[in-house]
Amino acid sequence: MCRAHGVAGEFGGGAWAAAGRAPVYYPDAVTLEPGADPDALVARIETGSPGASVKDSFADLDLTGAGFRVLFEARWIHRPAGAAGPVRAPGPTELAWDVVRDPDTLRAWALAWDGGAGNAGLFRDGLLADPETFVIAGRSGDGRVVAGAVATRSEHVVGVSNVFGRDAGPDAAWPVVLQALDRLFPALPVVGYESGDGLEAAVRHGFEPVGPLRVWLHGG
Repeated sequence: MCRAHGVAGEFGGGAWAAAGRAPVYYPDAVTLEPGADPDALVARIETGSPGASVKDSFADLDLTGAGFRVLFEARWIHRPAGAAGPVRAPGPTELAWDVVRDPDTLRAWALAWDGGAGNAGLFRDGLLADPETFVIAGRSGDGRVVAGAVATRSEHVVGVSNVFGRDAGPDAAWPVVLQALDRLFPALPVVGYESGDGLEAAVRHGFEPVGPLRVWLHGG
């Protein structure tokens, strides 16, 4: 996502950090190993104005002294490759899925994901050129995008984020998203993170919570 917005990043010191402010909803730094040095991590990101955020992947940092507060806490989730088929959403009609391939469809997907909040422009066309990123659209019988997610493939897992269901929330989205992931990446486990009702829905659809994480926000 940062590359699509022209923001570079750098790995080092057990963490990744953006060279500038990351796009909205995305962290300016992410810890990749437990026990990261909080002072060194904060020094790598821009904190001159409110809004900087850190994804504390192991929930083991204390950034309050640097002017951060906990924005939310969540759990990592894991679903093994080849798990039992997804639970079907209630309702008379199953959604069909496809992978977004063109800018117009990406715009339609983003508007459905955004729900009128004004942040649909977050998903830029550059995402379509990334060979490891797959924007999954779930369509109703009339062709409207009503559910979806973003999948990011690595060598060992596929990460899933931005899961949404316009009409019935994540319980409507997960069946079609998992159907797509099972078809696209049958040999890869699926990972991500969720909290609250989203976490409960993920567990209903075959995920196991496997560890805590925390997101910190600077200022405000």
